[in-house]
Amino acid sequence: MELHAITDGKKIATELVEAILAIADEVDYIHIREKTKQTSEVIQLVEQLLTKGIQKEKLVINDRLDVALLTGIPNVHLPGTGLPVKLVKQKFPEIKVGVSVHSLAEAVIAAEDGADYCLFGHVFPTNSKKGVPGKGTKLLKEIVQKAGIPVLAIGGITPDNMTEVAATKVSGMAVMSAIFSAQNPKQAAKLFRKERD
Repeated sequence: MELHAITDGKKIATELVEAILAIADEVDYIHIREKTKQTSEVIQLVEQLLTKGIQKEKLVINDRLDVALLTGIPNVHLPGTGLPVKLVKQKFPEIKVGVSVHSLAEAVIAAEDGADYCLFGHVFPTNSKKGVPGKGTKLLKEIVQKAGIPVLAIGGITPDNMTEVAATKVSGMAVMSAIFSAQNPKQAAKLFRKERD
């Protein structure tokens, strides 16, 4: 089961590079999701990571197909309201494309459009969606069974509830604040990895 770490958009570039380098060996993929940074800043960030030895295959660029193309990153993740998956896959079949979904219907459409995987959430209550109840593992399990493509889970996942998520047979889990907002991102990522292994 894959472990994906998604940047939380709260760190300056130097802190972010440091955190990513620290967790790189503990996770399978690192999503660069920096909505508040300028495009040029995201490109610089990616170039820095590559210079410091992070493999291109390990990085996923969130929402910015242009950044992925310019930096040679082979993975993009699209928000549900972002670029059309079908179009991206037609024009750039070599790029691995994931998309965020919030229902079974959206997951099925993602599969029909050629997405390589979908990211479903939020599974449990989470601070980033305060007051909104989690969608739960029952729906997650149904999506895993019926989507027709690999499904990743996101939202409120901790080392304590990973077993419950894993029981749905998801292909992976994505974690944002539990790793990137942690006091010690490497230690946090290690805990997730330990629970997974």
